[in-house]
Amino acid sequence: MKKLLLATAATALMAGGAFAEDAKIGIILGFTGPLESITPGMAGSAELAIKEVSDSGKFMGGGTVTAVRADSTCVDATAAAAAAERLITAEGVNAIMGADCSGVTGSILQNVARPNGMGMISPSATSPGLSTAEDDGLFFRTAPSDARQGDVIADILTERGVKSIAISYTNNDYGKGLSDSIAAAFTAKGGTITANTAHEDGKADYSAEVATLASAGGEVLVVAGYVDQGGKGVIQAALDTGAFSTFYLPDGMFGASLIEAIGAGLNGTYGTVPGTDSDGAAKFAALATAAGLDPTSSYTGESYDAAALMLLAMEAAKSTNSKDWTAKVMDVANAPGEQIFPGELAKALELIAAGTDIDYVGATAVEMIGNGESGGSFREYTIIDGAVATDGFR
Repeated sequence: MKKLLLATAATALMAGGAFAEDAKIGIILGFTGPLESITPGMAGSAELAIKEVSDSGKFMGGGTVTAVRADSTCVDATAAAAAAERLITAEGVNAIMGADCSGVTGSILQNVARPNGMGMISPSATSPGLSTAEDDGLFFRTAPSDARQGDVIADILTERGVKSIAISYTNNDYGKGLSDSIAAAFTAKGGTITANTAHEDGKADYSAEVATLASAGGEVLVVAGYVDQGGKGVIQAALDTGAFSTFYLPDGMFGASLIEAIGAGLNGTYGTVPGTDSDGAAKFAALATAAGLDPTSSYTGESYDAAALMLLAMEAAKSTNSKDWTAKVMDVANAPGEQIFPGELAKALELIAAGTDIDYVGATAVEMIGNGESGGSFREYTIIDGAVATDGFR
């Protein structure tokens, strides 16, 4: 009888633990490189969602979730692909939150994710080219495409009475895609593009690039670059030479480090960065602040949402396998279903386990469209006396 009881107990333990499944999320961002000042906040925000899910005890029958970081460099496609490969082969991750910059994201998608059947959700890769990239259903993003940002930028410039602009863009997929989108949208509204030229990151002097832009003229210089790299250098050279005094800053140029580096020369500069004034944004801001993160830093909300979505999709699929959970991302991200906000991930897990539909609204009013990307909203801002003033949301 004792042996029978022990056997029965062992069987019960095995059955009870059979559903419990742990997960590991790879976070690959440019911890070095031209966005290194903003990526710690992005990673911290993703890890905030991961901790919330893991601490709930409600993930996959009581499983835990851990995160492991890797450096995309933002600009070195070979290094990024190698780092992603290590996440899969050495760390055994079940999903990749990232990458950050469009070029390295595309490289990881084609050279690592697709061959390994690994799902990815990027919080910040915005190149329009990623909308139509072959992805085997494995790639999603919580940031809107630069095709939409180009339209928004053209609207803002036109509404502010700007008739002509020059554009300096970082010479990669992100910069070229965004500059083309801006030029097309602004021209369609009757504006004039005086120059649309590339700059290389990593240079000590951008006076030659600025001289070319200055000779072409323009009321505003749009700098589609990186906050910690060439974009900053172009602005400084333009101010030093008096070539331009007003700048427009798209998403890659949003960051406190730029204001600290340039100072008063940025007064009156304006721009856009993904963001909303939704209830979810306020809830995320409270969570992030309590965790010691800056919720106003670029792509923090999108990073929280990317991590949350992949974990909720795993719960919906009852599987941490990419071929399973990627098939559920659109379902948990969109209506119909009970709306889910930051701080409510335990509730979401309970609803999913009970067979109830959820609509993950998250920090950024997530709504997945098209080929698994965010429809997206943007925050319009102006820099005044060294501080960022929000002008509105679009």
